[in-house]
Amino acid sequence: MKYTADHVKDFNLDHIFDCGQCFRWERQEDGSYTGTAMGKAVNMAFERGVLTIDNCTPEDYESIWRPYLDMDRDYGAIKAELSEADPTIKGACDYGYGIRILRQDFWESVVSFIISQNNNIPRIKGCIEALCAAFGERIGEYGGKEYFSIPSPEKLASLTGGDLAPIRLGYRAPYLVKAAAQFIEEGGPDAVQTRLTAAEDPIGQLQKFCGIGPKVASCISLFGLGRTDAFPIDVWMRRVMNRLYGIEEKDMKSMASYAAEHFGKYGGIAQQYLFYYIRSL
Repeated sequence: MKYTADHVKDFNLDHIFDCGQCFRWERQEDGSYTGTAMGKAVNMAFERGVLTIDNCTPEDYESIWRPYLDMDRDYGAIKAELSEADPTIKGACDYGYGIRILRQDFWESVVSFIISQNNNIPRIKGCIEALCAAFGERIGEYGGKEYFSIPSPEKLASLTGGDLAPIRLGYRAPYLVKAAAQFIEEGGPDAVQTRLTAAEDPIGQLQKFCGIGPKVASCISLFGLGRTDAFPIDVWMRRVMNRLYGIEEKDMKSMASYAAEHFGKYGGIAQQYLFYYIRSL
């Protein structure tokens, strides 16, 4: 079954799926994207304001894909507000006009961004796909390909270095195993997510888990908890903040302060516009 949403604005699949926020979607020859999230495998196509999702019922759209794609947020208004507060960012907003912050599964964001550290996007995607195929639960088949879930904390915590060696996670492998065990001790991902959603400083609290530093914690907060005030800073962000704002690349404290002052509650959305923009220059 296909579901169609009309009159969709501020939306571009390339911008959404190629801005470093997710790793389980692949671009097809026709410009559509096939991938998996929330236990479903679908294909998304977008043309002239019409979003078409294959393998999707109306109920799936309302309960899964509408919130996942953040369809109820007015990104046009956000871009206007950001550009008014900080005219320098307008070029980045215009370039990545179709970016939306995906509301991803919390545990998937934890696993994905632990794997992502000091890694490039193609390799991150390969590692996650191999990890899911080896240790995840089968989601189903779509387009001739089988899809698997992110492994549960219980499964990951039971693995050894030898088990994970074929996945080629390197030094991240023991981090993942230890973090999974810690999440179990804390009551599981759902319990941790509930506590962090209400926390004043989720980024600080996330850093008590193995393999989660400031950048990874910021990514999890933004993409897994929906905290749009989070402002992840990596090598690309250091470059763009230096190039556009003249802040020294090593001075991440000043970058964070600038983002908090000028971008405020939309810091994470601003970060995605800037991240996508600098990679094009």
